Amino acid sequence: MNGTNIIRIGNPDRTVIVVGSGPTGLLLAGDLAAAGVPVTLLEKRPRKISNLSRAFVLHARALEQLDARALADELEIVGQPLDRLSLFGRLTVDLTTLPSRFNHLLVLPQYEVEKALLRRATEAGVDFRHETEMTGLAQDAAGVTVEVRGPGGVAGSLRAAYVVGADGMRSAVRDAVGLPFPGHSVIRSVVLADVLLDEKPETLLTVATVGDAFAFIAPFGDGYYRVIGWNRAHDVADDEPLDLDEVREITRLALGRDFGMRDARWMSRFHSDERQAPAYRVGRVFLAGDAAHVHTPAGGQGMNTGLQDAANLGWKLAAVIDGHAAPGLLDTYQTERHPVGRSVLRSSGGIVRLAMAKRPWTLALRAVLTTVLDHVAPARRKALGQLTGIGYSYPAPRGAHRLVGTRVPDVTLADGGRLYEALRGGRFVLITPEPYEDQGTRKDRLAVERWASDRRTALLVRPDGYVAWAADAADAKEIGVALAEHVG
Repeated sequence: MNGTNIIRIGNPDRTVIVVGSGPTGLLLAGDLAAAGVPVTLLEKRPRKISNLSRAFVLHARALEQLDARALADELEIVGQPLDRLSLFGRLTVDLTTLPSRFNHLLVLPQYEVEKALLRRATEAGVDFRHETEMTGLAQDAAGVTVEVRGPGGVAGSLRAAYVVGADGMRSAVRDAVGLPFPGHSVIRSVVLADVLLDEKPETLLTVATVGDAFAFIAPFGDGYYRVIGWNRAHDVADDEPLDLDEVREITRLALGRDFGMRDARWMSRFHSDERQAPAYRVGRVFLAGDAAHVHTPAGGQGMNTGLQDAANLGWKLAAVIDGHAAPGLLDTYQTERHPVGRSVLRSSGGIVRLAMAKRPWTLALRAVLTTVLDHVAPARRKALGQLTGIGYSYPAPRGAHRLVGTRVPDVTLADGGRLYEALRGGRFVLITPEPYEDQGTRKDRLAVERWASDRRTALLVRPDGYVAWAADAADAKEIGVALAEHVG
């Protein structure tokens, strides 16, 4: 790092550097800053929100996490809810049965989510460094030194306690720590266009597969529509020229008409990969979102999974940096989130393969799966839980209460409030059957509430909405021990 400038960014023993200002990086940076941790966010793009969104839906679990940050309600106003989802042309999934306040899909472009998260991160005091690219890093036992190239090509270095790479599929952070990104391309030559339509589609999300062709149409909300298409019979390189006639043709093959599409403001050709890093942590460096895992767009789980990565990691970093938890807590990020990423790869890839089924045995498998999901309620609930994120639980220690590691729904509390309102501010929430007065100095990171019902279980909910500890009959001493262990 000879010849570079040392850029001061506050106390390096407490600072976290987040690389990448997509939804994952913005949520994580906002969480850390709201917890009082100094955060510097590096982004090689200029400071602006791009309207070239890849993601278009928010699922229930991501909406719950945004609700815990007082952002979900405003996004519900901007987006359009969808309470039924069609798969494989024959199966319609009813989302109104979800055990969540958000028993629907919310259709809205990714840039609307980024705008809300950017505002929150800015208000929380995140130090944004736009037009600043990470060019390398070196870590030691005490911290991480990051090499950067800033505006005008000026080189420098920054020092922090931890670094999080939320910088996408081609992650410079992942490359810098030497992690491979094994996997493969699932489908090539996917076409994408943002267009005006002379004919409005009958459904909010329009998707179909016919023969070798697949097409998807979703509204931006500003008059334009995102069209994604694929023709198995036309497999060309990503840099092959693309015109609107090709998009029209694929759409007609899959949907029977092209809806009078015109005036494309953006077109692109890309390939869709399935990849996952073997580790989400190397020393003091972490990966989140697309830097850790990428998968097909099927099911709309990409942005949602990244947001949940950030929600899992943020409170743990803050607790360790502030001395309220041992560094070993950070190891649980890998044990909790890596299996979820692997599951999302399998489910999204499975949807694509079944949707594009052509061989007799895959067509038969799709028919059987459709029948099972249509008629077997437990199987349908499990599939919905994976798709929406509300069905995932985290590993619990041996001998722990059966609820430890499970997601807690948005229960009503004795004072009339909701759990996810109480979670705001990155706090743990203790819910008890009887009044409990915490004798510790935890008011900035613990809210004490009571059940609105006659439930007798004492429940300690983590800042990300999962159970840290539970007991069916606990006295004040046992609760105090649990608080000391988990909240610090």
